[in-house]
Amino acid sequence: MSWELSEFGQGLCTGSGIGELMEDLGLALAAGGERMCMLGGGQPAHIPEIDAVWRRRMEEIMAEDGGLERMLGDYEGPAGNEKFRNALAGLLRRKFGWSLGPENVAITAGGQTAFFFLFNSLAGRFEDGRHKKVLLPLVPEYIGYANQSAGGDLFRGVKPRIDLLGEHEFKYRVDFDSLEIDEEVAAICVSRPTNPTGNVLTDDEIRQLAGLAAEHEIPLIIDNAYGAPFPNIIFSGGTPVWNENIILTQSLSKIGLPGTRTGIVIAREEVIRWVTSMTSIVGLSNTNAGQAIMQPLMESGEILRLSDEVVQPFYRDRSDQARALIEKYFDPALPWRVHKREGALFLWLWFEGLPIKSSELYQRLKARDVLVVPGNYFFYGLEESGWAHRDECLRISFTMPEKVVEEGFRIIGEEVQRAYSEGLAPD
Repeated sequence: MSWELSEFGQGLCTGSGIGELMEDLGLALAAGGERMCMLGGGQPAHIPEIDAVWRRRMEEIMAEDGGLERMLGDYEGPAGNEKFRNALAGLLRRKFGWSLGPENVAITAGGQTAFFFLFNSLAGRFEDGRHKKVLLPLVPEYIGYANQSAGGDLFRGVKPRIDLLGEHEFKYRVDFDSLEIDEEVAAICVSRPTNPTGNVLTDDEIRQLAGLAAEHEIPLIIDNAYGAPFPNIIFSGGTPVWNENIILTQSLSKIGLPGTRTGIVIAREEVIRWVTSMTSIVGLSNTNAGQAIMQPLMESGEILRLSDEVVQPFYRDRSDQARALIEKYFDPALPWRVHKREGALFLWLWFEGLPIKSSELYQRLKARDVLVVPGNYFFYGLEESGWAHRDECLRISFTMPEKVVEEGFRIIGEEVQRAYSEGLAPD
């Protein structure tokens, strides 16, 4: 007997792009073990100096009278630990001069959960029959948003302008001429730096988007999981911004604590009350470990030093190394391009005129024990389905050990060469 799923169940229980990729990742790991070149996930690197900080903090928590017991054995309020929220608000006041208090901060069980709450509270079906959407002004956008809807299509995406830079680079820019904000749009959302491309929207682009949001009395949501002030995985300029018309999200994952599942929402008090209510209903409370580990680092400002002096230089070096591997293993005569490297943990590759779809290239690479992410998953909310560009891109992570990354790029170069050679071969 098969049980019937509700509309909510149909949306969340029947699979998704990110779910399929995570399942593929687990199966490939089980089958391939140490042979696998894991260049597909968002797993941050294990940076020795950062790992040493977590070990130190755990020792301090255990040495504190009742510290471990409180972290593991007590419920916090659904908004999160009051001292942690105070520490974060104080850090942002000192760093940027923002008018924030703990009432402007809520904790969620990871950034993914924060976006599920935000998207479904602002957009979707309304009691009077209206259906609103979240505007994504720069697609491709984060794969984890795509299947967040509790019912119905939730996104309206906008194709970017593509600026060609030299022989083998390019950059996406917001095409403001194509942005249409009508009564159907409930919010604007961007990630900065952008996952998957590493694009950092310019200060001017952010100002324009914030102005449009304010004009239409809707929020601008900025996903700052890779941004400043922590983990600050930004290689180009980009001034952080917040006001009461902006919902800013942070995370402890990319600083090196993905296992603690600690997401952060910074917003006007009304939004914090929404998030707190949803947390109490869906999950009762939040996890304590990440907040306990990070609180004194927020209070002292050590988190800023670690972000600026350890985390950012580490990933900048890894990005440079990955770019050099492309030069080493990719045929310069082929029409490949790399998105301008402005931040995050990935390279975004565009193979113009690729004779096969990126999803097939993904399968060929997986057969050779290399896992990447095909680009088509990141192009959603678009009405135009025949845009070839969406099937010509790959996202490649460079956080794994250097030998693993180099072997992966070598194999990718061979398979891309093979694909183009097959496409040029006579029938």
